[in-house]
Amino acid sequence: MTGALFRNAASDAARILRSHRTATANPFGKLDPLPRGDIRRFQSRPYFRTPQFLGKAKGTGVSPYSLISGFCSSSTSTASTASTASFAKAGFIGWYLAMVKSRPILTKSITSSLIYIAADLSSQTIPQASVESYDLVRTARMAGYGLLILGPTLHHWFNLMSRLFPKRDLISTFKKIVMGQAVFGPCMNVVFFSLNAALQGENGTEIVARLKRDLLPTMLNGAMYWPICDFITFKFFPVHLQPLVSNSFSYLWTIYITYMAGREKPADIAG
Repeated sequence: MTGALFRNAASDAARILRSHRTATANPFGKLDPLPRGDIRRFQSRPYFRTPQFLGKAKGTGVSPYSLISGFCSSSTSTASTASTASFAKAGFIGWYLAMVKSRPILTKSITSSLIYIAADLSSQTIPQASVESYDLVRTARMAGYGLLILGPTLHHWFNLMSRLFPKRDLISTFKKIVMGQAVFGPCMNVVFFSLNAALQGENGTEIVARLKRDLLPTMLNGAMYWPICDFITFKFFPVHLQPLVSNSFSYLWTIYITYMAGREKPADIAG
């Protein structure tokens, strides 16, 4: 019994000592640290603080979550509109490139015909004393020339140049330009002027007279215009796109050449 009293007294003394040390370590009455299990329990709870502007929105009756969702939906809508527009643009270009690869001659011929139609209508706006309105028959002749002659010829010509000079370095590019000025340009000008005159009912003598008058000035002007265009076309574009690029450059040239083809007969044979 005495031993039990001593043990109780010792445990009471140890408890008093621990309480005294705790009071000394926390003189301002701070709470002791929580046990490890309680710390984990409190740390597992997420800490979330509502921003100030959301707190104000709550006071006005607007849900902060509706503001967030509205902002997200607006951003998504803007991005969707931009992606749709870019897809539409890329869709037409992709469709055209697919048509160039699947039906190259037909696609290039139609493209050339459309450019000749636009160029001839633009050319007819140049004031001429003998022209009072648009000559749609002339425009139809230009459209047929682009569709049946120029489009297929451009396709085969650029393919021939790519086989003869497959590289796109400066030397090969200049060789293609020289071939264009020496062979392709003169031949196509002769065909264009002769065919256009024949479709207007001119005979051989009248066609030769027209060539003597118009061919040389046309070739000289072409020598100042086409080398730069051919350099860009041959140097920077693949062969399947070269007819399209060449047709794009030919818009201004076609305005000039259709104007030349629409001139009156030479004066010495006009009567």
